[in-house]
Amino acid sequence: MATYKSDKSGQVSITSVKSRYSDLNLQMIPHPLKKDIIPLKDDAAVKNAVRNLLLTNFFERPFNPTMGANLRGLLFEPNDAITRLAIEDGIRNVLEQYEPRIENINIIVKTTPNENEYRIVLVFSIKENDSVQDLEINLRRLR
Repeated sequence: MATYKSDKSGQVSITSVKSRYSDLNLQMIPHPLKKDIIPLKDDAAVKNAVRNLLLTNFFERPFNPTMGANLRGLLFEPNDAITRLAIEDGIRNVLEQYEPRIENINIIVKTTPNENEYRIVLVFSIKENDSVQDLEINLRRLR
């Protein structure tokens, strides 16, 4: 988005304005002086939105029961290549459908040696500024 300004001599200057993203930090960390919740801005807001989408299960969002990657539902499936592909497909589907701000999604799903945890590394770029972001999520069974 660009804004145009002209001065008294008729000169026109073009100023580029970066559209900003903001999101509520769900950790509810208060500002030390203002005692208000610190919002997330720009790239951190997009990363937070991606994380929230991935950690959402089906039927958790009112009026949108199919929104989410349903990763917790796959934790107790057999630890094999089929489950890893199902995790990868769930992540790719939810991001392509609900997060239009990102592109070039690369997903790596690994298991730990004791096979009760999945380590998911997600690398993507934000369309607006072509910055490459990475996000790591560890999914662990407690039993």
